[in-house]
Amino acid sequence: MSKRDYYEILGVSKEASDREIASSYRKLAVKYHPDSNPGDEDATVRFKEAAEAYEVLSDAEKRSRYDRFGHAGVDGAGSGFGNAEDIFDAFSDIFGGGIFDSFFGGGGRQGGRRVRKGADVRVDLTLTLEEAAAGVQRTIEIPRSEKCETCEGSGARAGSRPSMCTTCGGLGQVVQSHGILRVQTTCPDCRGEGKRIDDPCPDCRGAGFIKKKVEIEVSIPAGVDDGTRVRITGQGEPSPDGGPSGHCYCFVAVEPHDLFEREGEHLILRMPVAYTQAALGATIQIPTLEGPEELKVTAGTQPGEIFRLRGRGIQDPHSGRKGDLHVQVNIETPRKLNPRQEDLLRELAELDETEVSPKRKSFLKSIKDYFTLNSTD
Repeated sequence: MSKRDYYEILGVSKEASDREIASSYRKLAVKYHPDSNPGDEDATVRFKEAAEAYEVLSDAEKRSRYDRFGHAGVDGAGSGFGNAEDIFDAFSDIFGGGIFDSFFGGGGRQGGRRVRKGADVRVDLTLTLEEAAAGVQRTIEIPRSEKCETCEGSGARAGSRPSMCTTCGGLGQVVQSHGILRVQTTCPDCRGEGKRIDDPCPDCRGAGFIKKKVEIEVSIPAGVDDGTRVRITGQGEPSPDGGPSGHCYCFVAVEPHDLFEREGEHLILRMPVAYTQAALGATIQIPTLEGPEELKVTAGTQPGEIFRLRGRGIQDPHSGRKGDLHVQVNIETPRKLNPRQEDLLRELAELDETEVSPKRKSFLKSIKDYFTLNSTD
């Protein structure tokens, strides 16, 4: 299978400047990076193609030979990169001081070595609806690695010290040659540490860290909902090689409430009301998150009717706007009546028979007509 044209791969013309070639390569490297396309073999192939094309076209001598003789003029001068790390190490100047570390979770460089960001950790926190609505300050316990006090993080037994890695000379990096191209990669013996521990600490077994549970204060903003994720920057696992620490992600769960249901920033209260209060009208006391309030139920209120109390809901954590409290009226029918109540209701029922409202009268007539039409007599 013949190779694709290098200019075509980078999407530039044969007259493209060095800057245009570098800019195009940066965009392709981000687009097809294996971390952004897990399991996509085609993206991996395109990623390596772009690296090979840039390796040739960014070199004035190689580009000249390629322009004159095509691929035959640069055979053996291709990159031969094994992975993305090799490519970034080889072209670190174009990627500009750890730009890809920020894209793909790395930690940049320190002392000439590539350092990694610490792992993130997760903590679950359960709140009441009142706590979620008002915001709360809580002490949480984070399981993470802490520097071993016995060896002070060195990983070496007391009285001994780590020795310099002889493979990389303490740099944490080794240089491998691919034809005329020299590629810098992570040292396989010390894994980028630049040192070796011959006599490990008995407590941390040479790791330099011990698992502990650490207590920290976290501020949960007002208005968080069930499933909200709060990031606590830099409170995750420490970097294994001096890079930045990871983050702690606090996942909030909000307990169901006995009275209120939540819909976004709004609250719903299903309030039982006596049928006499609904018919005659009344002022009743209702609960809110801020305390009891009075609600005027108008005469003739129907079952399921909703009254809205503005600003008595929950604050939106982004806009700061407060939602409303929706009070849905549930009219209660008494299960037991005393003799006096029963007499009054029978009297009311007799009045209903003689003083039928126009709407009810029309409905009752429709029922009577239906029975007459379907009568078998």
